[in-house]
Amino acid sequence: MDLLAALALMAIFLLAGWKIASRLPAPDFLLLSRQKASATRVLPIAQATASAALVPVRQHSPDGRFEFDARFVTSTPGQAVHAASLVELLDGRLRAVWFSGSREGARDVVIKTSVMDTESLRWSEETTLLDRQHLQQGLWRYVKKIGNPVIARMPDDSLMLWMVNVSVGGWAGSSITWLRSTDEGLSWGIPRRLVTSPFLNISTLAKGAPFFYQDGQIGLPVYHEFVTKFAEILRISPEGRVLDKVRVPGSQTSLQPVVLVSSASQAQIYMRSGLSTTVMASETADAGKTWSATHATAWPNPDSALAGVVTPAGQQWLALNPKPKNREMLTLLQASATGSFEGAIPWVVESSPTPETFLPVSNYERLLSDELQKQGASQAQIQADVASAKRQLCGPATCLQEFSYPYLLQGRDGYLHLVYTWHRSRIKHVRLDPMQALQPDAASPAQSHAASAAH
Repeated sequence: MDLLAALALMAIFLLAGWKIASRLPAPDFLLLSRQKASATRVLPIAQATASAALVPVRQHSPDGRFEFDARFVTSTPGQAVHAASLVELLDGRLRAVWFSGSREGARDVVIKTSVMDTESLRWSEETTLLDRQHLQQGLWRYVKKIGNPVIARMPDDSLMLWMVNVSVGGWAGSSITWLRSTDEGLSWGIPRRLVTSPFLNISTLAKGAPFFYQDGQIGLPVYHEFVTKFAEILRISPEGRVLDKVRVPGSQTSLQPVVLVSSASQAQIYMRSGLSTTVMASETADAGKTWSATHATAWPNPDSALAGVVTPAGQQWLALNPKPKNREMLTLLQASATGSFEGAIPWVVESSPTPETFLPVSNYERLLSDELQKQGASQAQIQADVASAKRQLCGPATCLQEFSYPYLLQGRDGYLHLVYTWHRSRIKHVRLDPMQALQPDAASPAQSHAASAAH
């Protein structure tokens, strides 16, 4: 019996080795500007621009240097919400997905979705896209908890949703489930597991947006947390089968990779630092066949997720928390013509009015109540959301402020769209014109701190 077991194990390893040796090399990256454009079904830019005048939520950044439109994405009052992602629909609207429940990792967590109207920037009433029971029925296996949904449009115009789910243990025991929609997210196919390992198939999590290869294959940035942490790129067939995976060298302690493709063969990875040091990075010059050793950038990272996007014009943007110890400031960075974010001027989207100072509970309640009231929340909604934020971010006397887990895309009307977690109680959506000129430095405390954080 021992000999048979040893022979069987050897056969498995030989088969795995044969598959690795015989796999086809990765094709070149697909540039955004070369992806199929459904131009006849896109709202004209002039119409989208004109409708912006109807939106009564225009505001200035905390430092007064630029303008943007902001609204809360609909979310059930009093729930903990997190990890939003975003996709543009064929008619120009946006669909957001996120997880929502009594707390992160709770058994009542579900995946929610809402659609934004292009005329008013208002979000539809949220609906439940997926819950544990639906996932269990589709996968024929027990599901303990779910989280981190990532939605994206495929080259064939279908929508794909990846999400993290756990059957046993914590997030380190995660696997990834995927679903496909061919009707813009109104209905979804049977959930399927992404098989990343022939053995345990655990400890694979997703957060960053996918990218694509010229033959239609999908690149999905993922990360691992079991025993050790590291970042990895999965190469997936259009049918959802993992064809190959490449670990990012030296990415131990780095999480949630974000990939920015700059040419058919070149791309950069930016990663969250699990040690709360700086944003970590790696590069490829051969379409992801190999990646450089992970190295630190000049931007601080408080163990918090990043987001990125490359526009059809080739401009690269990152969204991140630029402070070394907390998530109380959220900024956008635009790369230089050479693709570097070093020395970039931060576009401060949201910031604590009292950087590096814990707010007394009463002040925190007032701050959140004022913002929710401006956005049209009822008194009952305000009370529920403030209670949810306090439960997650407050101690007996003081509270943290948090603007985290950003997700970025550029619409075909040219606007940048950013969604992120606002005080763990709402998902917030910001729309801004990336071509607007930054106004002179207003020397606000938020801007001064952001500028000093870059050096």
